[in-house]
Amino acid sequence: MSRIWSKLTAIVRNRTFIGADKAGNQYYVRTEQIDGIMKEKRWVEFKAKGDDDPTSIPVEWICWLNGQRKIAPTPEEMAMLEARRQRVKENVALLKKEEEERKAREGSGRKITSMGKGDGPDLKSFIQQLPVDSQDNKSSTQTSIKKQKEKEIQDQAKQDRESAEPTGSGASFRPGTWQPPT
Repeated sequence: MSRIWSKLTAIVRNRTFIGADKAGNQYYVRTEQIDGIMKEKRWVEFKAKGDDDPTSIPVEWICWLNGQRKIAPTPEEMAMLEARRQRVKENVALLKKEEEERKAREGSGRKITSMGKGDGPDLKSFIQQLPVDSQDNKSSTQTSIKKQKEKEIQDQAKQDRESAEPTGSGASFRPGTWQPPT
């Protein structure tokens, strides 16, 4: 029992206070020898004992705890970074406001829909952009498209006969026409 007690008191006594953050969390370090190797242990003690919320730790302190930083952040550095974060938040708010004003000027007559998980593209507005053909135009357009596709298939078949390797999309395939190269 006394051995356990001495280890616990050594742990408590053998720690160095490194700093504290804005929320009041305190950061400590201890150097100990494990298997003949000196290792540095870093940890945080939260201000409120029951409120061990890791999301309340600033990023700079997280980097120090994980060993990504060798030197702990200073209060001056933390104040400078906090001021920078505040400027970024203000700039984001300003850009959002400008974007909303621009949308209001440009699209006052347009319907703005949000693209959610279940929403698809707005097909009505897409179809309205397409030119409208009369019935006579549609039938002549369809026949010309069919003729053009047939010509493409014939051209592709000629190219297939000339080449030694099989190529194509399969639309012009005719069984028994392809021969392996000799």
